[in-house]
Parts: sequence; C-alpha cells; structure tokens
Amino acid sequence: MSGNAATVSPSPRPRVRAGIVQWQMRDYGSRDALLRHALHFIDTLADAGAQLVLLPEFFSVPLLAPAGSITPRAAMEALADETPALVDALGARAVARGLWIVAGSLPLRAGSQLLNSAFVLGPQGQREVQHKLHVTPGEHAQWGITGGDGLRVIDTPIGRLGVLVCYDIEFPEAARVLADQGVDILCVPSWTDIRAGFLRVQRCAAARAIENECYVLLSGSTGYLAGRDGIDSQYTQSAVFTPADIPFPPDAVLAQADANSEQYLLADLDLGLLDALRERGAVRNGKDRRRDLLAVSWRGR
Repeated sequence: MSGNAATVSPSPRPRVRAGIVQWQMRDYGSRDALLRHALHFIDTLADAGAQLVLLPEFFSVPLLAPAGSITPRAAMEALADETPALVDALGARAVARGLWIVAGSLPLRAGSQLLNSAFVLGPQGQREVQHKLHVTPGEHAQWGITGGDGLRVIDTPIGRLGVLVCYDIEFPEAARVLADQGVDILCVPSWTDIRAGFLRVQRCAAARAIENECYVLLSGSTGYLAGRDGIDSQYTQSAVFTPADIPFPPDAVLAQADANSEQYLLADLDLGLLDALRERGAVRNGKDRRRDLLAVSWRGR
C-alpha cells in the first residue's frame, strides 16, 4: 500500500517562476550570434517574470570546429576557450535582469583536464560551478572530458538549487546526496541524441522528483549539426517534474514542451507545497527512509 491521499497545504515559502529554454542546435556563425540568441530567450523569460532560467547541456557546441580541421580533443579545447566570455555575458545579464541563470553546461579547462561544467549565475553577481560527475563513454573517448568530484546545494533566496548534468540524473545516489542537503529545485541540463537516450534521462528525472520530494527541471536541445565529430541529431522534450501527491499534478508533470521544437517553458514552483508534502504527504519519502538499513555516503569534495 502506498498511502491514502492527503491534503497538503502550503507553508509560507516563496513561489518561484522558472523558465526553461529548449534550444535549437544550428550554425550560428559566431559566438556573438549564439549569445544574442541565448540572451533573447533569457530576456523573453525575464519579461514574463521568470526568476530562474535553465539552459541545456553543451548549448555552445554549434561553435565547435568542423570535423577533420583539428582533432576532436583540440576542437573541444578551442570550444572551452569560448566559455569565459559566454559566462561573463550571461552573468552580466543575470545581474541586469535580476534573476538566476543556470547556464546549461559548457566545456571548462582545469589545468590539463577538460570538464563539463554548469554555471549558476545570480542577480548579485554570484557565480557557482557544478561539474558533471559522470561523463559518458563518448564524452571521454571523443573529447577527453573527465568527471568532477564536488556536489552541493546552492542556497539562494528562491530556494535551494542543485544541478545534475544529464547522465548524472541516472545515478539516484547523486540526487539523494542533494536531497540530504535539502534541495528544492534540481536543474538537469541535458543533451540526448536519440529517443532512447532521452527517455533514460526523462524517466530518471521524473523518478528523482518523487524520490526526493523536489521539483526537477529538465532542459534539452533539438536539431542537427552537420560536419562536427561526435554530434548527431538531437531528441528532447523539456519538462518540469513534481512529486506525485495531492495537490501536485496527477501525472507529476507541471509543464512540458512539445518534442523537438525550439521553445521555452514557464512554470510556477510553490516551495511551500514541498515543505507541506515532506511533513504531511500521503507518503513521506524523506521521513520514512530506513536509515537503519540504507544509507548514501558522499566521499567527494
């Protein structure tokens, strides 16, 4: 038995308007052109009252050098050279528009390593970085990307934010570490090429929302880039997932984009409902965990 339906009344915590960009992969021609497109989406969402905007994983790959011109590793290193300017511009727009931007993920040089890194940029100039922990075999073999070793929740006025980049969401212990730190909103920038890969990420994201009593925001890319190594056509359907209990949506999907169409989503996240669910829900995953039998331990930084 999974518990009877209970009435969950919100506690006095803020509502957060979240925006998600479903990104079209296309040839932009220059960093400035790609940036103008990203800023257009951010401004549109800000005009609609968004306090948080999520971009997808590796949204800068249209700037990747053509296949055969240099090695795939060198191409990704050159793409990483574009990252500081992109982060600076997005950070400036976060300040100008007074919102939080989770800038998808971007390649980042760290000494001799290449990391896949999500930047969380705040309205007061805050800048936090969450590296992807679990890189896919393709990322490592093609581009030489390695996984990070830090994971933490970012405490903000709009709630406690966590980021798991694409493949990371398929590892439930990573989300559980963030849940143990009180995560409210889990952002999942993703990049999936075929429907099977997308469904792995989508279904795991939905499960993490239920297991950890939090909102999960999933952002992805669509489209096709010809002439780049390791880049296929993209499949996605961005969404906002919730716990499965009254008064959340019956299917635990608060908002969902059309599949494979460039667009944005807006959704209002009531953090008070999370608090009430954790205390008085029909089931209480956080409270009812058998900690005497099961535990997740974090050994990273």
